[in-house]
Amino acid sequence: MRALLLLAVLAVMQAMPALAQQIYTAQPSAQQIQDAPMLVVDIRQPHEWVETGVLPDALLLPFNNPDQFLADLAPHLSPGQPVALICRTGNRTARAARIIAPALDVPVIDLAGGMFRLMGAGYHPERPTRAQGCTIC
Repeated sequence: MRALLLLAVLAVMQAMPALAQQIYTAQPSAQQIQDAPMLVVDIRQPHEWVETGVLPDALLLPFNNPDQFLADLAPHLSPGQPVALICRTGNRTARAARIIAPALDVPVIDLAGGMFRLMGAGYHPERPTRAQGCTIC
């Protein structure tokens, strides 16, 4: 149901200009996340990426300091492209989405349940890479 909501939200967003401070929560499958036209950002710590793996096209960017996070995120943003945040269980993304949404002019999507939810549904994460932003890989 929430995956359908995500797809509906993305369809509506393509038809209208993005408004600041839009935050959505969704639980799409790993394939739906990979297929959606959004920037997926894994906000966990580097050792967590190595321990559990990551989504193949995710930007790996730890959320330690909101200002630094936004500065590091800025070069990766495309006009109108939503930003989807993922962590281990969804707790950090819920907090991070509320913090960064006012600073962005695109919707922010909290991928609820995080990597543990995806893995529980049978997804097998990939190894993180330096190209994605892994600093210890």
